[in-house]
Amino acid sequence: MRASDASEPRPRSGVGVPARGRAGGPRGEAPGLSEMRDDFAVRLKRALGDDRVARDAPLAPFTTFKLGGTADWLVLAHRADDVRRALEIARDAGVPVTLLGGGSNVLVSDRGVRGVVIRVHGGDVRQLGVDRIRADAGVTINGLVRWTIAHGCAGLEMWAGTPGTVGGAIFGNAHFRGRLIGELVVQAELASERGEVLSVPASAMEFGYDTSRLHRTHEAVLSADFRVGRGDAAALRAVARESLAYRKRTQPLESPSAGCIFQNPDPSRNRIPDGIPASAGALVDRAGLKGAREGAARVSMTHANFIVNEGGATATDVRRLIQRCKDGVRARFGVELREEIVFLGFDDGHTAN
Repeated sequence: MRASDASEPRPRSGVGVPARGRAGGPRGEAPGLSEMRDDFAVRLKRALGDDRVARDAPLAPFTTFKLGGTADWLVLAHRADDVRRALEIARDAGVPVTLLGGGSNVLVSDRGVRGVVIRVHGGDVRQLGVDRIRADAGVTINGLVRWTIAHGCAGLEMWAGTPGTVGGAIFGNAHFRGRLIGELVVQAELASERGEVLSVPASAMEFGYDTSRLHRTHEAVLSADFRVGRGDAAALRAVARESLAYRKRTQPLESPSAGCIFQNPDPSRNRIPDGIPASAGALVDRAGLKGAREGAARVSMTHANFIVNEGGATATDVRRLIQRCKDGVRARFGVELREEIVFLGFDDGHTAN
């Protein structure tokens, strides 16, 4: 996601493209902007259809946290062409853009998100050769895993149960049990802020822990090519089931959450006390914050790097709890936790750091 100006949080997870232009929207616009914004909405509806463009749309249903405010406009994009057209129309109108995939790994402000939110969801997977497949950005990771198993393609089966979409996974270089999704990427097709479509090899994607070049360039993922091998469907399915079972044992899947809140600290930059793993969850736990609560947001009793929405939590509740965890770990261990989630719609200078 991308913030539209310097006062908003810098995007950090997989699905955001801020357009250049003035922030704002239907609420509190300057004189003369209203007509331009109305024309923007008309152009969107002509390009994509009335049923795919909504004004003042709640975003909570489209996030795994199930909280947050509304978008000035919400666009439902199913194909790369939908994304490109919406980006072009928004750029011409000077409307800020945020891209949203599966809605995991994000915290939406209670005030919502100004400008247009493009929800990229859906698309196709296709085989390009015996050792390569291509998935559109809006394909869910679980859908991608199911497709590969059904077609006897090995390599992605361990990612079963990963929330979100291909676009989000590429943006944040999703990780699971010490593996990074970028290790399997051959190339990605990206859309630049100027509307150019670029084919970028994995070597130029600047993949790192929780990061990629997209954090710097503000490009949007359109599709990604993955390296695969051949495998027996039954064996692949067994690996997928083991990954799902591991997640069920170790994560609070029964409650709405964004996934892991914090990055695991780098032992080379932080002095982790003896006997404690270099794990954000372990540090939060040892700081006595497992089960801590702010409003209806609570640090999970299953995994202390998860904050769960126990019903009616607000983004304000979550932010307060995040800060309590950071302060507690810093005071107890001298370790500075950095957020893994992306903050959307906050205009008070708060950033994911």
